Amino acid sequence: MEEFSVIGKSVPRTDAWDKVIGRTVYTDDMKLPNMLYGKLLRSPHAHARVLNVNIEKALKLPGVKAIMTGKDILPIKYGIVPFAQDEYGLAIDKVRYVGDEVAAVAAVDQETAEAAIELIEVEYELLLAVFTIEDALKPGAPDIHDGPKVKNNVSIQYRKEFGNIEQGFAEAYHIREDTFRTHGQYHAPMEPHAAIAMYEPSGKLTIWSSTQIPYFLRHNLASTLGIAEDRVRVIKPAVGGGFGVKIDMYSKDFCAAFLSMKTGRPVKFLYDREEAQTCVRGRHPAILKVRTGVFKDGRISSQHIDLTVDGGAYNSTAPLIITLSGYFGMIPYYLPNLVLDAKHVYTNKQANGAMRGHGAPQMRYAIESQVDMLAADLGMDAIDFRRINALEAGSPNPAKMILRTCGFKESLDKAAEAIGWKEKRGRGNYRGVGVGGSGWASGVNNMSHIGGGAVVKLEKTGGVSVLTGAADIGQGAESVIAQIVAEELGVSFEKVRVIAADTDICPLDSGTFGSGVTVRSGKAAQLAARDIKKTILQVVAKEIGADPEEMTIKEDYILLRGERKMQINKAVKLVQYADIQVPMIGRGYYQLPAKEPTTLLRDNGDISGSYSFGTQACEVEVDPKTGRVTILKIVTADDAGRALNPDQVEGQIEGAVMTGIGHTLYEDPDFDMGNGQNRSVSFIDYKLPTAADAPPQAVIHVETNDPVGPFGAKECGEGATIYTAPAIVNAITDAIGVRIMDLPITPEKILKAIEEKNNKGRKEA
Repeated sequence: MEEFSVIGKSVPRTDAWDKVIGRTVYTDDMKLPNMLYGKLLRSPHAHARVLNVNIEKALKLPGVKAIMTGKDILPIKYGIVPFAQDEYGLAIDKVRYVGDEVAAVAAVDQETAEAAIELIEVEYELLLAVFTIEDALKPGAPDIHDGPKVKNNVSIQYRKEFGNIEQGFAEAYHIREDTFRTHGQYHAPMEPHAAIAMYEPSGKLTIWSSTQIPYFLRHNLASTLGIAEDRVRVIKPAVGGGFGVKIDMYSKDFCAAFLSMKTGRPVKFLYDREEAQTCVRGRHPAILKVRTGVFKDGRISSQHIDLTVDGGAYNSTAPLIITLSGYFGMIPYYLPNLVLDAKHVYTNKQANGAMRGHGAPQMRYAIESQVDMLAADLGMDAIDFRRINALEAGSPNPAKMILRTCGFKESLDKAAEAIGWKEKRGRGNYRGVGVGGSGWASGVNNMSHIGGGAVVKLEKTGGVSVLTGAADIGQGAESVIAQIVAEELGVSFEKVRVIAADTDICPLDSGTFGSGVTVRSGKAAQLAARDIKKTILQVVAKEIGADPEEMTIKEDYILLRGERKMQINKAVKLVQYADIQVPMIGRGYYQLPAKEPTTLLRDNGDISGSYSFGTQACEVEVDPKTGRVTILKIVTADDAGRALNPDQVEGQIEGAVMTGIGHTLYEDPDFDMGNGQNRSVSFIDYKLPTAADAPPQAVIHVETNDPVGPFGAKECGEGATIYTAPAIVNAITDAIGVRIMDLPITPEKILKAIEEKNNKGRKEA
């Protein structure tokens, strides 16, 4: 086995000390000279035409410096996917949900800005609104977006066919069809959304923003403001959590920039908790109809999945949610015949977008639940059913996804053993165990910037600086990149400093999106370090009369066939004397060997360069009197390739599990279905799992050493969220003997299910 100095070690994160002592600077911690404070006026109506916005009274308020409305801005739409852009920086023609942005104020302080908002008078023409998928699809339903491309409020629709589904069903020994429903969920990062914009007389716009994709924010700002991209600089300070909700540009970014350009002064926008909950993105509610045929031995013969998601008022990541849902319905099982029907539907609620596992948790909840049901129909053990159908490295895939490594079978066995599957499954007495399995992408090729770059600088003292566009949003990306560079260049971890996410000085990068930072940005950094290493070894080899192919760098020393020959700082001096530039500069760029996701709406191909796999096993206890579920233990056996930093991998998995627990048992956005008002406006109103709800967890590393990622790594931040819901739901079903088909699984639903089961038993008796 290859020996590493830094890789595979749980070294402390580079930002740990600053966070512990409170020195970390987030966007709202910043204050610039002469700074103004912004506030948004939001619509109180779910669907209405904006007839007139009167700002005269607000402008007269002392301390108000500028006000903007939809009439002031360019009519340029923005969005994540170019062909699905449908949103303005402020409402121009109409509002489409309660909270839609209508006007913005910049004032000398927050209190004045808030007072000015109250003085703005808006004349609306109220329109009919729809709040559910079913109502939005009804004939005669109001059109949320006008235009020939949108019919019956369906913004995106696609169908993918693989193999011969009819023949597969005809050959099936057994067929079952089920409908599952999932609900929305909020990201709830501790840090609300914030932005500070500063426009200079030179025409340069700088914005500090709590964002996950700095380069994409730069692109959208330049487009909507009508200025050149190179005149926009985006700097990402520390980010206090994202989970997908900080991918999009929001009105706080656009209005801060616009009002700074208008006033010539810096402008800050900070969303309060209600805005950060109800006026940003959420997870898509979904209806899934799954029809599956199986042979007598349990092998899947055919599957038809019909997916409809509630997109809310705008598209955001609409093409991606249905693409990713479909493609991650195909793994981790072999499906020779498959049809995917998917559509994204507008409703008059806040827009939904990317959230941890983007689309896959909904899909895998339905499929993994039905897998248990099929196994029961056939009288098979649920683990055995999964093993028979499990993919392996090199297994064929209907969409031509290439599985270079796959530890799914091993994860199944290890998770089952760790939870005590054979001893505990089916024992009754309101205790049960369940499993769920899945795979996930180790990065996808973002639509705006499909690769990542890095620059590594080696000083004559042996210190190393890394410039990367990667966006650390709390997951420890900068620490892992430092580990990768330290290992590749052979220097101490402590000598590596990472400068990240500043579009003026850092190389282009896709940002934190689709679990790609370690594989894409880390690989670019590895290649940049390798570029420097090659030059150093060539110069030193010439000096000592050796073959550079027999040399390497490790622990700050040049080694020849394992023997220390020279310290790296002395080697850098040699390079300098050889008339080679010092500090030495290495450059790397990496693009995943995969297609851009939205092309997969029509084509087939690899959606990622590599895929993580895993199994989660859960043990629960249900109180039959209260319906309360207690999770006794969750085990995650995860194939994240090689774990570059085991502690960080485990932290990511444990956090992902908590996200999944919230989605399964607690979180459920509460809308008034009469007027569209979101009532989940704070952490008091929105039920989040807390530390008190955190169950004992165990993480089992299933290492596979993937050839694509740096040092064999794959993703670990999102995949573990995907199979939490089915593991818990399958365990609850095992405990109470009846299945609940819609999330979240609340005590009320459990009590009702138990009562219906008992009533049915009494009638049959």
